[in-house]
Amino acid sequence: MAGNVIGEYLRARREQVRPEEVGITVNGHRRVPGLRRDELAMLAGISTEYYTRLEQGRDRHPSAQVLDAVARGLRLDREATAYLHDLADPAPRRRRAPASQENVRSSVARLIASWEQTPAYVQGRYLDVLAANPIAAALSPVYTPGTNLLRAVLLDSAAQEFFTGWEARVGGLVASLRAAGEPDDPRLVGLVAELSEESELFRRLWPRHDVRPQPGGGTHHLCHPRVGELELQYDKFAVSGAEDQLMVIYHAEPGTRSAEVLRKLSEGLSGPGGTPEPQGRTSPTARASR
Repeated sequence: MAGNVIGEYLRARREQVRPEEVGITVNGHRRVPGLRRDELAMLAGISTEYYTRLEQGRDRHPSAQVLDAVARGLRLDREATAYLHDLADPAPRRRRAPASQENVRSSVARLIASWEQTPAYVQGRYLDVLAANPIAAALSPVYTPGTNLLRAVLLDSAAQEFFTGWEARVGGLVASLRAAGEPDDPRLVGLVAELSEESELFRRLWPRHDVRPQPGGGTHHLCHPRVGELELQYDKFAVSGAEDQLMVIYHAEPGTRSAEVLRKLSEGLSGPGGTPEPQGRTSPTARASR
């Protein structure tokens, strides 16, 4: 994964831009999907020879001006342009600790466990569920600690039925995985290898090099196997002092059927003394490195 990452990214994005989208007239059959190298070079205002060197990995450190010009030619959005700059940054990339054992602070786990009618969970850098409250697990086994969200949505038929429009959901998760990951992190390399072997959809989506951080909020339409369709809003918050951990909270519009369903799901889920039992891997202290 950490070879000619600039070239792989540029080639993947170039193949997804149709010539007519950027004002180039197509006459007859084309041998390549998307733009040709010379067409992108023209759009970026650089020579075809130089762009070819860039895509082939013979120039690993182009200027910011060249990258911006190429990004405009590819019609990249702000996040995708920033990702291109990150790939080409000559400064040593910030190394993060391997994500093989991500823990959730016990105070965070207790906090979400106290929300009896509000499904909530904490996810890690590579979309692993690290902690969840009982009503989240009642909403779906997908939200059980130890589950990888992307693996579940790709390979578990029950998870696919739970998420309405699951293929679009997969596309967003794949794009966020690439945005968050370090290319040579063994955890990411292993996950990509596993999903590439097991899922034809993942094999199609990963080479697209889509980059899109996870949205901070929105609406999910879900289909619970026992209670039927639900419409839930969600919000995501970064867990302070825990790098790359997100707290995801579901909530329903008051007075709606979905709110009533959440109330019913919460019944009977309390632990001893009426306090829900936290689920997940937690650290005994609030260490900033976690």
